[in-house]
Amino acid sequence: MAFSAANLTRLAGGSGVALWHYTSADAIATVNTAGYFNDAANMLNVRDVIIVVDSNTPTTNLVNVLSNDGSTVDVSDGTAIAETDGD
Repeated sequence: MAFSAANLTRLAGGSGVALWHYTSADAIATVNTAGYFNDAANMLNVRDVIIVVDSNTPTTNLVNVLSNDGSTVDVSDGTAIAETDGD
């Protein structure tokens, strides 16, 4: 699949850093590929954090924007959020 701006929601922000939520059926390996978020280059800033929810697997990862030159956006590989319940 491809990036969908309709699935990217800004949750909070201040001091030039924002927190975003993004839901997609794309795996994190696809979402963290350089250029995936290019259509949001005008919205995302370096150091912004994106909560990425894979609605297909399901998994949740945190990524941050590593670079954005105004047309190409690159995000980190992602840190998985454990979705276990040990009780």
